[in-house]
Amino acid sequence: MVWNIQRGANEFDRGPEKALAVIRAAAPDVCLLQESYDIAGPRPLLGAWLAGELGWRQWQGKSTHLCVLTHLEIVEQRFHEVWHGVGARLRDAKGREFLAYSCWIDWREYVTYHLRDHPGATDEELLALESTKSKRLRQCRGLLAHLRKTAALTGDLPLLVGGDWNCPSHLDWTADTARVFRFRRALPLPVSLAMQEAGFVDTFRAVHPNPVQSPGITWTPLHRGTVNEPGTADRIDRLYSLPVKTGWALQPVAAHVLPKVYESDAIEQKDRVFPSDHGAVVIDFVWRR
Repeated sequence: MVWNIQRGANEFDRGPEKALAVIRAAAPDVCLLQESYDIAGPRPLLGAWLAGELGWRQWQGKSTHLCVLTHLEIVEQRFHEVWHGVGARLRDAKGREFLAYSCWIDWREYVTYHLRDHPGATDEELLALESTKSKRLRQCRGLLAHLRKTAALTGDLPLLVGGDWNCPSHLDWTADTARVFRFRRALPLPVSLAMQEAGFVDTFRAVHPNPVQSPGITWTPLHRGTVNEPGTADRIDRLYSLPVKTGWALQPVAAHVLPKVYESDAIEQKDRVFPSDHGAVVIDFVWRR
């Protein structure tokens, strides 16, 4: 499960308890969290509080908001950067191990909003939002450099990297989806391409290859849009996996996004049952030799 729980769920009445209920219902083995911040009252960071309530383990370390939450054994703790990446080597009850990283990159100059607000923008202007106007591509490459330096990209352990990428994927911005979604174009978006070129598989798209039939929208269940500010539905929360050539591998076999049904826009944010502006991505894997 990959989930950005908006500001530690503090903007919702009993937000942490609502987040706990969502995670319990989804029953993941691993939850890669973003925005695991301080929560109201004499309680720890959200990830640590969730771990205590669930009887699980967690690793956030010195990260500002990234957390690996799991019932599996945490064999090794890994750290990239306080804002952009923390990871762990995990072991299941049968002794099989894999690496899992929670990540987040720059939210500024969101390309979908820019296209909505500036429909005459050129392709070059839109791509510059990813590479030079924001730090997204630079931060993605920094994460890949860390994974390369620590041999995560070349080792024999399956590797999962998931989080809030704050940008859509080139697999979703296609000629077909541009006919369906008002604020899209067919563009070689560089962040998702960098992950693909490093050998990663977009697990949701591996299960659901057609972005028209299965858009996988995660931004945003909180705001569908108004006449003056149209909604910009997109898939900015993603889980990538790196295939291994020998030993045990993790193969994605099912995928869905929560919430499955959006709540009414008439319900105030604090009263929403789903306590985040980001949808949660849930991917099922099977172990394969």
